[in-house]
Amino acid sequence: MVGIALLLAGVLALAATGCDRSSAGPLSQAVLLADKGRSAEALRLIEQHLTENPSAVAERRLAVRLAGAVGDLGRARMHATELERRLGPTSPIPLLELGHAFELAHRYDEALLAYDRAALVAPEDAAGPRTGGFRAAAWGELELAEPRLSEAVRRNPNDARAWHALGVVRARLGRLDAAEAAYTSGLAADPDDVDNRVGLATVSLLRDDPAGVLREYDALLARHPEVVDAHLGRSWALIRLARYTEAEEALRRAESLGADHEVVTRQREWLRRSTSMGTHETTRSAGVGPRHPTRPPKSTTSP
Repeated sequence: MVGIALLLAGVLALAATGCDRSSAGPLSQAVLLADKGRSAEALRLIEQHLTENPSAVAERRLAVRLAGAVGDLGRARMHATELERRLGPTSPIPLLELGHAFELAHRYDEALLAYDRAALVAPEDAAGPRTGGFRAAAWGELELAEPRLSEAVRRNPNDARAWHALGVVRARLGRLDAAEAAYTSGLAADPDDVDNRVGLATVSLLRDDPAGVLREYDALLARHPEVVDAHLGRSWALIRLARYTEAEEALRRAESLGADHEVVTRQREWLRRSTSMGTHETTRSAGVGPRHPTRPPKSTTSP
């Protein structure tokens, strides 16, 4: 299912933005077939369309991925070569699509090499290192992801999502100061971004700094007051800071917004015990805490 998700990612968006409306029909049909596990049929449909419409870029891109999904890398290379002929030798797109084909065929080293080659042929375009970084992170190869994501944000410092991905990778590697710098840069790129603000709260959590967690969630809620987990995070921090009345208020607000009942119940029990003892228990003994993303970032495919 991961392979199909990669195969389909962004393809319908391409239909809307990368080709004319008359070609959206077969593209959509092929995507539906692939989603049902009928990639070979989808590839035949797209190739029939390409015979009549050889300049259709979105369909050609899908053909590269479909060929990878069925294990025919020779066909994938053929379609990638045709893409290069249409888009020119400095476009990263043919190599990015070929990388996806390799990945769908479970040939990850060759996939990463293709993404890196895309970065070389288009040295000013962030797509190559960005895709390689996101994909390496999705595979759990954090040491491989970090330099590629660093290069992606060097090329495009306004990409808040890439800054967040870099922050997550660095945090997973234990490089908290570097993670904090990445999340801060992501917020500079987009002050409304929720993920980078949560990332800063995560860094404070990993440093066992409840005041820092509270500061970041207060800043997040000032812009996004309906984020349920932010209210839960505030409550956690307030309990750690022995500000129990405020912690209960934050829990009630989270509850009113539809917070998970089990989470609220556990946190309220921890609050009750902490209040009765006049001091907070550790979150380890209480078995509760804010839910922060510590997994690698969600994957992305080529633009």
